[in-house]
Amino acid sequence: MAYRSGVNLQEVEPQAELYVPEPARIVKVEPQTAKEKLFEVELTSGRALGHGPGQFVQVFVPGIGEAPISLCSYRPGCSSFQLCVRNVGTVTAALHGLRPGALIGLRGPLGKGFAMDEIKGHDLLIVGGGIGLVPLRGVVQAILAERDQYGRVIILAGFKSPEEILFRSELEQWEQREDIEFAITIDRPHPGWGGHVGVITTLFPELRLDAPNTRALVVGPPIMYRFVITECRLKGLADESIILSLERRMRCGVGKCGHCQINNKYCCLDGPVFKYSELKFMWEAI
Repeated sequence: MAYRSGVNLQEVEPQAELYVPEPARIVKVEPQTAKEKLFEVELTSGRALGHGPGQFVQVFVPGIGEAPISLCSYRPGCSSFQLCVRNVGTVTAALHGLRPGALIGLRGPLGKGFAMDEIKGHDLLIVGGGIGLVPLRGVVQAILAERDQYGRVIILAGFKSPEEILFRSELEQWEQREDIEFAITIDRPHPGWGGHVGVITTLFPELRLDAPNTRALVVGPPIMYRFVITECRLKGLADESIILSLERRMRCGVGKCGHCQINNKYCCLDGPVFKYSELKFMWEAI
């Protein structure tokens, strides 16, 4: 793969635009946990990425390889954007070793994100498990930018332990807002933790929802989905009102390799965001 250099995206042939990374610069690196770092990134061309909440990019580290990374910020008018990267493989380990000023390559934004216009006017139940909070952070930022366009907003965040909590200062701000209902839990008791203990579904019994008007946005580890979906349905939510983002290893990101295919769906093109009504008959999706 070669970098695209000094080329206006509008002048690039559509086919080339799918496969050739655009150069980007790391502006800032902020540790989040022992495993995750938050990267502030900007395209060297100076243009805005133009992404929506829930989309992803393919990140290319020269000499190492490429990996799909969820976008975790939504700030219209801002030339930079953020990626929260967990160190789990060769590419992500290489990213964790980079410092501000380093150049990487990006393809994207890719995939179908959360349809924010469709959920305007509705109450929202946002459920993030662990690193699943990463793509949902952009959703929350989009909501807060137009808070009057949405109804009641409930955010449930679950982590294995206090050491794995992401975006701590931002979560504290959400908790302090009067126009958001926020709850956080950790899986097991931990010294010094005075908050709720239990998996994320243990936060559901206290919820009182206007089911016909509520949309649930759910992102987390695959094992979490079946239990959260069950809880949402018990609260009266329709299948088309439960919206999920699937975690799949998307190698090409443009529907060519078939690696992320589930039946007749390509996670990189048809998703990664789907309504549960689209997935409930696909046994391997959930």
